[in-house]
Amino acid sequence: MSTIAKQDAKVPSSFWSCLFQGGLYKPTQGRLVRQVFFAALAVISVLFFREVAFFSFFQTRLGLGGSWALFGLLALASLWICFRLANFPRVADFLIAVESELNLVSWPSRSSLWKATGVVIFVILGLAFLLFAFDLVWTWVFQLLRIRV
Repeated sequence: MSTIAKQDAKVPSSFWSCLFQGGLYKPTQGRLVRQVFFAALAVISVLFFREVAFFSFFQTRLGLGGSWALFGLLALASLWICFRLANFPRVADFLIAVESELNLVSWPSRSSLWKATGVVIFVILGLAFLLFAFDLVWTWVFQLLRIRV
């Protein structure tokens, strides 16, 4: 059996089989993007389950201590699921590809970034002033024509 076939045999085919494994899938590749992906999912899920646990329905039935316990269980479960999702082969391969594409991007220098930001702010302020002037002109025209504004 070739080494590729041996590696493919170790890759879980479904998320449910991956959920109960502890290893990392391709641990040296796409590390930064996977960490950011995990952190974003973790923050969203923990905040969601905090709202769920302290919903008035659970708080009246479980009390404050029970709500904290429910939140702790849900938060730990969601953190594990987020961690395993970041290491699920399909998702991890996608995130590895994202990081490799990000490495191909030519990022602007700090000075050109400041110049471009200045141009954007100047154009937005100019358009805001232009829209304000149009609004004043049309308000004046409507008042001359005695159309209620």
